[in-house]
Amino acid sequence: MRRMRGVALTAIALTGALSLVGCAKDTGGGKSPGGGAAAGQGCKLNPKPDVPAAAATSSTTAEKVDGSALKVGLAFDIGGRGDASFNDAAASGLDRAAAELGIKPENVKEVTASPNEDESAKQTRLRQLAQDGFNPIIGVGFAYAESLKAVAPQFPNTRFAIVDATVDGAPNVTPLVFAEEQASFLVGVAAAYKSKNCHVGFVGGVETPLIQKFEAGFVQGAKAAAPDVKIERKYLTRAGDFTGFQDPEKGNQAARGQIDAGADVLYHAAGASGKGVFSAAKSGNALAIGVDSDQAKQPNLADVKDIIITSMLKRVDVAVFDLVRAVAKNEVASLPKTFDLKVDAVGYSTTGGKVDDIKDVLDAYKAQIVADKIKVSDKPGK
Repeated sequence: MRRMRGVALTAIALTGALSLVGCAKDTGGGKSPGGGAAAGQGCKLNPKPDVPAAAATSSTTAEKVDGSALKVGLAFDIGGRGDASFNDAAASGLDRAAAELGIKPENVKEVTASPNEDESAKQTRLRQLAQDGFNPIIGVGFAYAESLKAVAPQFPNTRFAIVDATVDGAPNVTPLVFAEEQASFLVGVAAAYKSKNCHVGFVGGVETPLIQKFEAGFVQGAKAAAPDVKIERKYLTRAGDFTGFQDPEKGNQAARGQIDAGADVLYHAAGASGKGVFSAAKSGNALAIGVDSDQAKQPNLADVKDIIITSMLKRVDVAVFDLVRAVAKNEVASLPKTFDLKVDAVGYSTTGGKVDDIKDVLDAYKAQIVADKIKVSDKPGK
């Protein structure tokens, strides 16, 4: 995925991690909660939940909107366009906005962050976009929160937005935040159903409150489906070191360790490092679950798409498109406070048909969440 967000700016007080190859948290096979099952026997599964009567999701209308007067700036997180994950999802939303709203190519500008860059570089990037007349300007990732807190007040007539964070005291900054834990719950259910060993794994890029939401939902979903499932959990780097989102080799090492411990379905929330998780799963005869985008469709992952059973969809593309569309209509206040299952902004993919046989189960759990019958925690348990 990327170097993602916090929910509130104050929540970016990040927690530390223990080490994997010097820096990762490892619950270890024998230390994971749950007893698992005999290898190859699969999990003992709970019955499929009932579908509540009023569990419909909402969607926006197809009203034609003219955005030809807009100049849109998109400030990517590290990795930029082509990361096969978080940034690509944002890029897709911008591409859709340009096509459907009539935004001229010369009125779209993309800039990209560098790993562990100085805060002043982000401020300069955002300030330059504003000075050049771009409006709206969207920061992709919580790393832009501090910079927006400094820059946005300098341009009160410019609409800024930030994915994965809120910026207190800046009324011209619109937060685009997601219920990642809800969709992660659904792929956790899928992992439990597809695991032959009743033993699954989670690989996080950087141990931050944001990535912990993915872990929390995944673990809760897997245990809702199979209470005895065994779960491995590792982070590649501790909070503050964002290279965990850009190190496929470290992702590969973490995944190999989990496979060696017995996990046979792995879910990553590790940005570009997820490529290493996928390659380890393929070589280790395991299955994998993607994140943010439908990763089985990503051209640069074509060699591993056969082992990707589903992806947790975080529709950053929807949020970016909706934000640009709302600015064009001068209706920013109409955007949802949280992009969740109720507005179809998170979910799971079905590319390849590998979860078609359990789609009714996944949708039943989805309906329970939408109807508030299941509350998904955004903080991992022990």
